[in-house]
Amino acid sequence: MTRSSELFDRAKRVLPGGVNSPVRAFRAVGGTPFFVSHGHGSSIADVDGRDYVDYVCSWGALILGHAHPAVLAAVVQAAERGWTYGAPCEAEVELAEAVRRRMPSLEVMRFVNSGTEATMAAVRLARAATGRELIIKFEGCYHGHADSFLVKAGSGVATLGLPDSPGVPPELARLTLTAPFNDDRTVADLFRKHADRIAAIIVEPYVGNAGFIAPEPDFHRSLRSLCDRHGALLIFDEVMTGFRVAAGGAQESLGIKPDLTTLGKIVGGGFPVGVYGGRADLMKRIAPEGPVYQAGTLSGNPVAMAAGLATLLETERPGFYDALERRTDRLVAGLAALAASHGVPASVSHAGSMWGLYFTAGPVHNYDDARQTDAALFARWHKAALARGVFLAPSSFEAGFVSSAHSEADIDFTIRELDAALGEARGR
Repeated sequence: MTRSSELFDRAKRVLPGGVNSPVRAFRAVGGTPFFVSHGHGSSIADVDGRDYVDYVCSWGALILGHAHPAVLAAVVQAAERGWTYGAPCEAEVELAEAVRRRMPSLEVMRFVNSGTEATMAAVRLARAATGRELIIKFEGCYHGHADSFLVKAGSGVATLGLPDSPGVPPELARLTLTAPFNDDRTVADLFRKHADRIAAIIVEPYVGNAGFIAPEPDFHRSLRSLCDRHGALLIFDEVMTGFRVAAGGAQESLGIKPDLTTLGKIVGGGFPVGVYGGRADLMKRIAPEGPVYQAGTLSGNPVAMAAGLATLLETERPGFYDALERRTDRLVAGLAALAASHGVPASVSHAGSMWGLYFTAGPVHNYDDARQTDAALFARWHKAALARGVFLAPSSFEAGFVSSAHSEADIDFTIRELDAALGEARGR
């Protein structure tokens, strides 16, 4: 028995399913999850001594790779001064200023401890500001595990085949309207039926929790127009895309200004940090300036703030995003070519350093299209890839990521090994 297997057996006795987040259990791909010993650059090592080139990157958080020296130094220096205060510190002001420089639409923001917390607070604020109760979300999009969002959700909900979650009151679920991603006609119909009750649209600008799905050219412009016309707010959930698809996030690459934005992942440099923010007139409704209550003892944690600031500063180096996108483009082109060489229908795409592959001819415009992927083939491919030292997300409904630590040699190795893994997965 491997050390990972031993740990998993122990974990199942004290943790639900043996994990602290569902996708980690490998249910969608089979087998036993490996337990990580340490991360280094573009790779992680398991407790059995095996190394893997890592394209999960802590679900997108590690844009610089594992244990980047600049981030590590910032964390150590911050921790030496104490690792939680429950009081304001200079680092949270500096990080907020850095975020606003990159995303000017976040005129005022509040740090929290997770993406889920950020989206919960943003929706609460939208409802308070508009005096309305309904929200619109898109099928396959995942905005965290708050009750309002577990309706036709992506991420682990899609992976485990759970369309909704027990424990969500029907009365609350009815306050969430859904539409297919890239379908602005359905959204317009929802506004025609419920215009005076819709507080906000919340959307992943590029879907990353049902695989990777890019928006149609005018989709977000149409959402912006519908919100403006009907007095609703537009919320961009950039927990995954923020500082990933471009230096200023998806709102920069798409040329759309949302009313509110939620962030996570990179903004904490891999530490537990979330952000919600936007127009100053909206954010002034948050306590203590206004009546909308939200609080958190560890919000603005000095160590997490230092990690986030160090990460953002590293990504501001000249040519950082150009180099990262070129490397991702090489990977995606290689994946498309190897699928074609095996005669396997595949749809592969990316934005910045965020990418996805479906084993279906595509094109993939929405969650229903994504569900046409050959999940059984993906599971076999995933297992064969692991055996060859490549770690892909353990679900066909999750995006992949490239970090600045991934070298050209890493990309070459990955394409070669994934090519062989696909042949093995097809029994050839």
